[in-house]
Amino acid sequence: MQPNTSLESIHRAWIKHLLFRRANLPLPPPSCADPAPPYRHSLIDEEIIQYYYRRIEPSRGGKPLSEIHERSRQLPGISRDKLQGDCEKCFGLCCVALPFAASADFAVNKDAGRPCSNLQADFRCGVHTDLRKLGFKGCTVYDCFGAGQMVSQVTYGGIDWRQAPATAKTMFEVFPIMKQLYELLWYLTESLTLQPAQSIHGEIRGLLDETLRLTRLRPESLLELEVAAHRAKVNELLLRTSELVREEARPKETRKPAQGRQKAIRRGVDLIGANLKGADLRAANLRGAYLIAANLKGADLRAADLIGADFRDADLSGANLTGSIYLTQAQLNAAKGDARTKLPPSLVRPAHWTA
Repeated sequence: MQPNTSLESIHRAWIKHLLFRRANLPLPPPSCADPAPPYRHSLIDEEIIQYYYRRIEPSRGGKPLSEIHERSRQLPGISRDKLQGDCEKCFGLCCVALPFAASADFAVNKDAGRPCSNLQADFRCGVHTDLRKLGFKGCTVYDCFGAGQMVSQVTYGGIDWRQAPATAKTMFEVFPIMKQLYELLWYLTESLTLQPAQSIHGEIRGLLDETLRLTRLRPESLLELEVAAHRAKVNELLLRTSELVREEARPKETRKPAQGRQKAIRRGVDLIGANLKGADLRAANLRGAYLIAANLKGADLRAADLIGADFRDADLSGANLTGSIYLTQAQLNAAKGDARTKLPPSLVRPAHWTA
């Protein structure tokens, strides 16, 4: 086969060369289909990358530069539909990087960094359709907010831990850090949709842009990142947003029984197994509340702050969650519900819920 020496093929070969080197990987063996890079690394690398991803790759259905290159100064916004796991673009990171213990959520023990026995060569789960039946309920609950595909396709340039075993340890350490950043992106993007908090949208956008920049750091920089400090900054804004939203949504006239119930509702409250059937929980502060196995059938949770609330085995059948704030897909996945449960438009009804 004759080498392809067209300008496009040279650009493609050089991009591959750059991506491998940035990930500190040994270069792949040369292919007669890919011409060798015609020059060493130089200042024109950036121009080549920009030319390729802005001119050639978009016409081939590829990603624009701003999505894959961490040095891009113009950071685009991020839509909420991008903040959910896409297993087709991930290297099975949650199935390898994270540990789990034999319990009601997992059938066996697994150490961090060890691939799950159900992980296949294509990074898909071999028992995906039977996870709950086989005792792996925890797998069906987990959601990475899109961090998996970010680490796989952007941070490591599409080079997986099987191709490059030397990157495995660092990649597995980077993944949970990226997951935390993507969870913050979920909350910040939601905050920008909340009109009562419009007065602080400028501050929210600033932290959103800062968080986006952090997600584009190199692996070694991500490992040095003080995530807790950044979370604290974001949390301060989320608290202010929550107060503004709940204050505007709080019922002006509330029945006395509901008032008494609201007094018991507070941040981090223990409501494990509580009977809250039909409860008026509008604009309630349920941050970090323990709602494990609680009966929330028909409850009104509109405008309630649900960040960090533990909904494991809570029954949300017929409950109204429209307008609730900071609810995540993982929380819904951990709960029970039915076709009558009303959800925010950004979330989907879990497959295991009853009809």
